[in-house]
Amino acid sequence: MLVGSSSSWGVRYFNTSNWYAASILGLANSFKEYVGLREVNRQLAEENVRLNEQLARLMQEDPPKAPAGYLPDSTFASRYQYTLAKVIDVQTRMTNNYLTIDKGTRDGIAPGMGVISATGVVGKVQYCSARMSVVTSILHSRFMVSTELPKSGEIGTVVWTGKNADEVRLLDISRFKKVEKGDTAFTSAYNPVFPPGVMIGTVQEILSSESETTYDIGLKLSTDFHTLGYVYVIRNHLLEDMENLIENSDK
Repeated sequence: MLVGSSSSWGVRYFNTSNWYAASILGLANSFKEYVGLREVNRQLAEENVRLNEQLARLMQEDPPKAPAGYLPDSTFASRYQYTLAKVIDVQTRMTNNYLTIDKGTRDGIAPGMGVISATGVVGKVQYCSARMSVVTSILHSRFMVSTELPKSGEIGTVVWTGKNADEVRLLDISRFKKVEKGDTAFTSAYNPVFPPGVMIGTVQEILSSESETTYDIGLKLSTDFHTLGYVYVIRNHLLEDMENLIENSDK
C-alpha cells in the first residue's frame, strides 16, 4: 500500500530491489567466472603438455652447443612424455616436504619420474597407488638436481637448506666464472629424469663457500609451491635402457 500510494516509497523500493538483484546477479556471475576460470586453467595446462613435449624434442633435435654434423637419433629426441596431474596436497614447512597428485599407476605414473610445473622443477615421484602419487619435492633435504647457469656455462647441484620455501642453494660453481644477480638457472643435460632447459630459479645471493674456490649461490625458485595447482609428470622412455647400460658397465 505504501509503495503504491507514495511515489517516494516507490522510488526507495525500486532502488532497493534493484540493488539486491544486482548484488545477486554479481555473485552469480562471479561464481560462473570462477568456474570458467578453472576450466580455462585446465585447458591451458593440457595445452602445455603438448608444448612441453614439442619444446623438449626441438631442444634435442638441435642442441645449442652441438658441433656441426651432429645428427641426433629421432627416438632419443622424442623420449620424453608428459602427463598432466592436479595437486591435491602440498607441504612447504617441513624439513622434508612432499606433495600428492591425482594420477597413479593406472595413468602410467611410476616412481622415479620427474615432475615439473608450468614455471619450473617441482620434484620426483616417490610412491604410487593406482590413483595417486606422492612426490618428493625440491624442498626436501635429500633432493638434488644437476643445474646449469647458461650465461657462465657452469654446472652445479641444487639443494634445499630447509629454511625458505622460496629459495634453494646452487653449489659447486667456480669462483673463476662470472655470476651475477638475476642470472637464470635451468636443468642441465645431465639429468636422467628432467629434460634440459627446465627453469629452476634466478640468482639472488652470491657468497663464497668454505673451500673459497666455489660460490654458494642462493636461487629464488621459479615455482611458487604455495599456489601450485597443476604439474606435469615426465616419463623418459629410454631411462630403463640407460640404467641397464650403467648397471652392466659396473659388472
